[in-house]
Amino acid sequence: MTIDTATDVAALEPLGHAEAMDLQTVELERAIRLLRSLDPEDWARPTDCPDWDVRRMWLHVLGACEGAASMRENVHQMRVARRRRKERGLSLEAGLSSTQVDERVHLEPAELVDRLAAIAPRAVAARRRLPRPVRAVKLAVDAPVVEKWSLGYLTDVIYLRDLWMHRVDTVRATGGDLELTAGHDGRIVADVVAEWCRRHGEPCTLELTGPAGGTYTSAGGGTAPFALDAVEFCRLLAGRGEATGLLATVVPF
Repeated sequence: MTIDTATDVAALEPLGHAEAMDLQTVELERAIRLLRSLDPEDWARPTDCPDWDVRRMWLHVLGACEGAASMRENVHQMRVARRRRKERGLSLEAGLSSTQVDERVHLEPAELVDRLAAIAPRAVAARRRLPRPVRAVKLAVDAPVVEKWSLGYLTDVIYLRDLWMHRVDTVRATGGDLELTAGHDGRIVADVVAEWCRRHGEPCTLELTGPAGGTYTSAGGGTAPFALDAVEFCRLLAGRGEATGLLATVVPF
């Protein structure tokens, strides 16, 4: 694709609820397939997430899915997370993630994967059933940005990006090839691009390479195009690397 045929981000449709759930289903299937392919020593490899090796990172994902599938578990996790925020001075997100990991730290990799495979369809189904008025409820967040999100943005967009980025983290930590397709990963990246452009508000042209890439323009385009790999672009926005200029604009994952 050339700049002349670039996609104007203003024309990109935001992720709909049904589409987001379909993408989460595929993302979880890819993640489980990846996890089942890991060697025993891969689970202890450090990741780009501070203090998390591969196993601990996926204990967090498992906890998030189990919280999605069970209202009782969700309430429990949030209660402990709020207590940790108060007692330890953590963000709510950090309190929640640490709760998810600590309460599952006894699981061996095989148990972790089996539990994730069992709960994944139930987690997506529960999120899919959330009615529109509930998805519209506003929540205050304190990391990685301080603002208010709708519950729908959290369940549809953030949980999808979190899953996707942790699959990227896993491949970077363990080696091998990252499974990428234009229809799945390219759609996730395009949604990230659109939000990035909304957040910085500047004219720009973005050329992303790789199977998940594409060329995008915003607010008429910029004079000096940004050109980089699509996955690396998302990593930079998620705080995994040194970013400057517009690339330092935080997009939540």
